[in-house]
Amino acid sequence: MTTLSEATTNLDTLFPPGIPLKTELMTRNSLLPLIVQYQGEGSVSSLAPLIKECIDLHLSQYGGILFRGFPITSVSAFEQFIKPVTPDLLDYEFGSTPRSHLQNKIYTSTEYPARQHIPLHNEQAYSIEWPMKIWFYCVTPAEQGGDTPIADSREVYERIPQKIREKFTQKRLMYVRNYGNGLDVPWQKVFNTTDRSIVETYCHKSQIDCEWKADGELRTRQVCQATAIHPQTRAPVWFNQAHLFHISNLEPLILDALLIAVSEEEFPRNVYYGDGTTIDRSELDVIREVYRSLTIQFPWQQGDVLLLDNMLAAHGRTSFVGSRKVLVAMSESYSAKF
Repeated sequence: MTTLSEATTNLDTLFPPGIPLKTELMTRNSLLPLIVQYQGEGSVSSLAPLIKECIDLHLSQYGGILFRGFPITSVSAFEQFIKPVTPDLLDYEFGSTPRSHLQNKIYTSTEYPARQHIPLHNEQAYSIEWPMKIWFYCVTPAEQGGDTPIADSREVYERIPQKIREKFTQKRLMYVRNYGNGLDVPWQKVFNTTDRSIVETYCHKSQIDCEWKADGELRTRQVCQATAIHPQTRAPVWFNQAHLFHISNLEPLILDALLIAVSEEEFPRNVYYGDGTTIDRSELDVIREVYRSLTIQFPWQQGDVLLLDNMLAAHGRTSFVGSRKVLVAMSESYSAKF
């Protein structure tokens, strides 16, 4: 992994002289993210090859790149900006949060209430297949809050105590999901179909145990990785969503209400060790504290585009006030090998 001093020294040489792109780091304490600031006027289409080369060469070094000051003023302009880099975008399949499809595999970000904080996580790390790249485009920043905090998953891995890290790695994780019933995203929306046979085929291919319950709803169980090795850099990363899926992540009032209404087996989502044993909340609180200590936070500016290597950088969302619109696109599917 590149040191901070090496990265800072090399910033001035990322682009040829005379190119209207300035590079800098967001903070003095982290590689994440690299900022590429456009200092020209008008169209940037001629810069597409340089931007692609920058991403190809440096995304795995820094973990994320924030493109700022570019003339990106619409969904179509966002699509035109990212297509030279990632021409084949992914559908949002087997998702865990509500969002809306806008056009050409571009989606809204998670449509949770503005008051709700979304903890740091890697996209679809609760599965054995995930996107390697995830793009965010700020159409409208919130009046207050609504940031997309990030953290380096390599550093998260290093900071988690060895005993916990080894236990999670060896046992892996089992995610249990109960869809629909007004408590979680309906399975029809998660799998983008109303055909049970399509769901069953997808689950079989993805090593997911699926069960149709008496009320017609679906329950799934899937054993996945807790840590992973980045395929290009070979760096070990913390890569799971245990701290999100575990019932301890629920607000106390919601948790109490669910415990009265349904059994733990019927909770919308929960997570166990891969052998089905319970994960101690104290271990998850340690993990949450590591994320908190490594969080890098910055306010969105209208037109910002943030690209993350989804294995090297976790992201979240702070609560906010006012209107906020951030779009998401994903690309480069990658599958874990067990």
